[in-house]
Amino acid sequence: MRKTILLVDDEPDIVGLLKLFLEKEFDVLEAHDGQEAVELFSRHSVDLAVIDIMMPQLDGFQLLQWIRRHSKVPVIVVSAKNQETDKIAGLGLGADDFITKPFSPLEVVARIQAQLRRTYEFNDPAPSRMEAGADSDATRLGDLTLDHEACLLYKRGEPIALSAIEYKLLKLFMTKPGRIYTKKQIFENVWSDPYIADDNTIMVQISRLRDKIEDSPREPFYVRTVRGLGYRFAKKEEFHAP
Repeated sequence: MRKTILLVDDEPDIVGLLKLFLEKEFDVLEAHDGQEAVELFSRHSVDLAVIDIMMPQLDGFQLLQWIRRHSKVPVIVVSAKNQETDKIAGLGLGADDFITKPFSPLEVVARIQAQLRRTYEFNDPAPSRMEAGADSDATRLGDLTLDHEACLLYKRGEPIALSAIEYKLLKLFMTKPGRIYTKKQIFENVWSDPYIADDNTIMVQISRLRDKIEDSPREPFYVRTVRGLGYRFAKKEEFHAP
């Protein structure tokens, strides 16, 4: 079944160029300001959104916040703003990727395809198997159970929805609790791309993961920071400590 991509940019030439490269494989919706995007998103089933930051009506950050209140679909931010703070802000608000203008349309297409694979191949449409007591391929540590078939996390029996990146992070950490992973090792295992520079992408995703799994995200028990080295998951023996 063809996926639907929502393109949001106030420059018609950019929307037209991307649409030309995408429409052979995807159904494409186009909007030229944030408010129009909200209306399209409300009326159609959107599988992924590509949005600009600088737009009239609603800017890209406001649109991203609106999308995250209503959906977990992957969002790629495309912007001429190249400051690190803008990238951190976009990722912190829930963007899954950030591309700087000028860009190659083929790169955008490749990143869209990658996000669709990560999101929809990792998510099983039957999340109730554990609740029903069915056998599952799962990793259990402390109060957390990571179901690898459904790509769902359970904390004290309560399901927690994960993004594809959050699932891959937890799978990496929980498979070898106590092992210290450098940022390079984390990036290359989770994003499957070469690690070039520290742009705080990992830090932002770790923070979002902690908000979901930790009782106190400011004093994390599960995902620990190892200063000067990277991150590690709590060791098995730490779950039984008094």
